[in-house]
Amino acid sequence: MNRQNEEKPEKDQFDNLEKHTQWGIDILEKYIKFVKERTEIELSYAKQLRNLSKKYQPKKNSKEEEEYRYTACQAFLATLNEMNDYAGQHELISENMTSQIIVELVRYVQELKQERKSHFHDGRKAQQHIEMCWKQLESSKRRFERDCKEADRAQQYFEKMDADINVTKADVEKARQQAQTRHQMAEDSKTDYSSILQKFNHEQHEYYHTHVPNIFQKIQEMEERRIVRIGESVKTYAELDRQVIPIIGKCLDGIVKAAESIDPKNDSQLVVEAYKSGFEPPGDIEFEDYTQPMKRTVSDNSLSNSRGEGKSELKFGGKSKGKLWPFIKKNKVLMTGPSSPKQQKEPLSHRFNEFMTSKPKIHCFRSLKRGVSFLANFCLYLQGATPEDFSNLPPEQRRKKLQQKVDELNKEIQKEMDQRDAIAKMKDVYLKNPQMGDPTSLDHKLAEVGHNIDKLRLETQKFEAWLAEVEGRLPARSDQARRQSGMYEAQNAPSVNNCAQDRESPDGSYTEEQSQESEVKVLATDFDDEFDDEEPLPAIGTCKALYTFEGQNEGTISVVEGETLYVIEEDKGDGWTRIRRNEDEEGYVPTSYVEVYLDKNAKDLRLMGFRK
Repeated sequence: MNRQNEEKPEKDQFDNLEKHTQWGIDILEKYIKFVKERTEIELSYAKQLRNLSKKYQPKKNSKEEEEYRYTACQAFLATLNEMNDYAGQHELISENMTSQIIVELVRYVQELKQERKSHFHDGRKAQQHIEMCWKQLESSKRRFERDCKEADRAQQYFEKMDADINVTKADVEKARQQAQTRHQMAEDSKTDYSSILQKFNHEQHEYYHTHVPNIFQKIQEMEERRIVRIGESVKTYAELDRQVIPIIGKCLDGIVKAAESIDPKNDSQLVVEAYKSGFEPPGDIEFEDYTQPMKRTVSDNSLSNSRGEGKSELKFGGKSKGKLWPFIKKNKVLMTGPSSPKQQKEPLSHRFNEFMTSKPKIHCFRSLKRGVSFLANFCLYLQGATPEDFSNLPPEQRRKKLQQKVDELNKEIQKEMDQRDAIAKMKDVYLKNPQMGDPTSLDHKLAEVGHNIDKLRLETQKFEAWLAEVEGRLPARSDQARRQSGMYEAQNAPSVNNCAQDRESPDGSYTEEQSQESEVKVLATDFDDEFDDEEPLPAIGTCKALYTFEGQNEGTISVVEGETLYVIEEDKGDGWTRIRRNEDEEGYVPTSYVEVYLDKNAKDLRLMGFRK
């Protein structure tokens, strides 16, 4: 019992150590699981960052890509690129943690489990050996004790038989021999017990002073190595994060640098260059003396003087020549408000008689061209297309579009020329080495490429001619025609043709030539009568002037803020609306300067008439 009580603490210590070492392995595996989940988070975060950066990247060959010429958008694009690199660093963290922590610790845990199993196997083996020695000692001890008791009983029986006078001598001798045998057995048991006891004491000493301490030392060393390994892994965990901090810092520095590179002045200038129209600003409004109604000064945008005057002067001041707009009907006097005095009109009976007696006249060529132009623009509008020469755009925008088209055509020409040179070199190789191919097989391809180059060059020349007109390098065709027509009218005033010139948009589709200031005088006595034959356009609605507009150019009409006028022609996409003040005054004003109220019925009738 005493031995068993002494043995139990050592056995309990092995059990406790076994539980503790298993707990240490569990902690190590828990740390591995933590790092693994961290790597998954890093990968997920990096993937989300990359998707976010990709989501906001400008799409190629789209309008959105053009917006990134502004420095603010470039800074945003740089931020997206830096965030992509930022995501790459988080992917690197995940990769390094997997290779340097998870893989290493998983392998170490397997080795640790094997080592722990070996140490506790040795401990259990030593325990079993000492327990077996103890059992042998207990067995020899019990046998010695039993033999001693039997020898003592045999001795007592012999003495009892020897003292009894009634017992025969043979019985006494037999009892004496039995007692001697028992004594001898007791001595043998004593000797055996003594030998086993010495052996057990030696084994016990070895167990408690050699085997168990060695096993405990190995377990302790194993545990210390595990603890050190966890510490090293935690340090590696931090170092892997620290390694990418400089690169992440560079990414953040790149974002800051991109933000500091934002130039608001440059962005504003790009907007100005992108949307400037190239229109000349309007001139000053001339003073109109209402105290002398019969000698009222004619406005610059009028085509003729009043009925009482015989001539009208059109002045082309500054550096630009104005354009003649011969479609304005009887725009003799600029009416600046509803309080302006009205001109006297001819009696209605006189007009009726004149209409009944006059010969039928063919409408002016201008009206025909107006209809054709309206038809063409309406068809383009339905098709969602724009004119090939971009004549619907303001001058500066038109120039940019034409220049862009010329550059694109030049690139295509260069590409075709490079292809032609490559085919020519291949043909030369075939000529020198007939076994590589037939040179004549490339003639068709060369001819096709040459045809494409000629076609592209003709197309380029066409757009360069339009660009030259816009930039003023060549005189505009309409300006040259108007100059010839003006000279003819100045020399032959009575025989002015009934058909006016082709109307040009007041947006200045053709850039006016730079020239010295000059004055052109034309006879305009009967100029207004040339347009009496044309039926006036019906009003399709009304409009209210939002701002004051000074109609300095031919074809425009001046309006004052708050004035209400009639709309006779909608905006065709060129930014101008045709309006009428009264029977004698009509012209164009910028669409953005007026608020239009269209009469739906009148508009439907116009469209129905057009379709018919």
